[in-house]
Amino acid sequence: MNDEPKKTSKNEPTFAGQVGAKAARKLKARRNSARGVWFGLGMMGLVGWSVAVPTLLGAALGIWLDKHHPGKHAWTLALLVVGLAIGCLNAWHWVAKEDKAMRDEQEDDDE
Repeated sequence: MNDEPKKTSKNEPTFAGQVGAKAARKLKARRNSARGVWFGLGMMGLVGWSVAVPTLLGAALGIWLDKHHPGKHAWTLALLVVGLAIGCLNAWHWVAKEDKAMRDEQEDDDE
């Protein structure tokens, strides 16, 4: 029989290391839970403004064009829709960026 203690590889963390990492994750999650509500509200505000500002700018530009260069077609509705599309793409970009950052942070915590 072999009475020697089992050797662990250098890449394999020890039991104490695993417990320490898990405790650190729990402490970090506890610190971030208070931030979660305000962070979520801030993100909703960011998404809202990133849609609203281009939409309103498109409408304002359309009104100005209709007033100064009247023509057969109304610019207001067309530029309002263009501004809305740009705003939605902008919001999608921000949400995708934050989602990627959260996933990367989660993967870093799991390692």
